[in-house]
Amino acid sequence: MGSPFLSRAQLLLGDEGMARLAAARVLLVGIGGVGSWCAEGLVRSGIRQLTIVDCDRVAPSNVNRQLMATSKTVGQLKVEALKEHLLEVAPDAEITALPERYTAESALDFEAYDVVVDAIDSLKDKGALLVQASAASRPRLYSSMGAALKIDPRRVRVAEFWDVRGCPLGSALRKKLRRAGTLPSRPIRCVFSDELRENRGSQDEIAGNVNGSLLPITGIFGFTLAGLILQDLIDGE
Repeated sequence: MGSPFLSRAQLLLGDEGMARLAAARVLLVGIGGVGSWCAEGLVRSGIRQLTIVDCDRVAPSNVNRQLMATSKTVGQLKVEALKEHLLEVAPDAEITALPERYTAESALDFEAYDVVVDAIDSLKDKGALLVQASAASRPRLYSSMGAALKIDPRRVRVAEFWDVRGCPLGSALRKKLRRAGTLPSRPIRCVFSDELRENRGSQDEIAGNVNGSLLPITGIFGFTLAGLILQDLIDGE
């Protein structure tokens, strides 16, 4: 089993299940309010080979919902801050931190991974990742749709990419891909919510055109992704 902290996981999953998790190679792109909690759920459950990709640095506005964002880590690269935290949890894990933005021109070898997780905010980059990763034969694919402007945990759902309903980001992404004529070539399991709210506050203290979001929802998105991944790896689906 390895790490003593995994004794409860081993009790539930058995030696074979833990071996499957330890052998799996996971690529997680985007480690914000959703991705950081997905990483936490994976590593605390037995995933030992994780590559995290994100170009941003921790900002004060991240502290309300991102795992590695604290008053002490503001200004640090997100991937480095998260890697440090994850290694405090699991010192034997292999965490590869890539401080870069994923774009259509990124040279990532998707065939090297068993699992690819999309937690990107940018519509353009998100579409490129889903299309390119789905063209690879090996990895299972998972994606987070929009987690902002939501506060009701009962509205969080799971569906295949083309069956996501009530999510403006999902709808915009499908339209963009159809217009470009570049579509995902195989199924992608998505976490989404059909709740639609509006910002009630001022954006004076936040740079850029962003939407409000809360940890109870972004965290549920991230943990749901982690749960789906763990279940599929354990059950061999």
